[in-house]
Amino acid sequence: MSGHTDNSVLIDAPLDLVWRMTNDVASWPGLFSEYAATEVLDRRGDTVLFRITMHPDEQGRTWSWVSERTQDRAAGSVRAHRVETGPFKYMSLFWEYEETERGVVLRWVQDFEMKPTAPVTTVDMVARINRNSAVQQKLIKERVEAAARG
Repeated sequence: MSGHTDNSVLIDAPLDLVWRMTNDVASWPGLFSEYAATEVLDRRGDTVLFRITMHPDEQGRTWSWVSERTQDRAAGSVRAHRVETGPFKYMSLFWEYEETERGVVLRWVQDFEMKPTAPVTTVDMVARINRNSAVQQKLIKERVEAAARG
């Protein structure tokens, strides 16, 4: 069984600022509340390979993985996938940036499947990702809009 999530937020800020802030992987610990650290491992053109380390969870476990992201500025999108999949069989991500009269709609689409040995089911992970995406997108909206105000 595969999982799919699709979450969006409207950010009242210029597209260039939204793009720059949300694609600066090295600064993600200041943009996302769940990330303790990010480490850029390699850059090749518009592709970045990086490690994310999360803050400890409720049981004190620290989760970390390597992902690869490729930006397509002309298309206004980013495609990413986990290289170190951890509890996932696979995890693919698509970010889309749509400029509107009211700001930029930032959309995150995630497709994945959990391994049979994962600590949660695919259904549970869909619910978890949907809850957390709302929290993170709200925070990103606030931080980018604050930067836009100067």
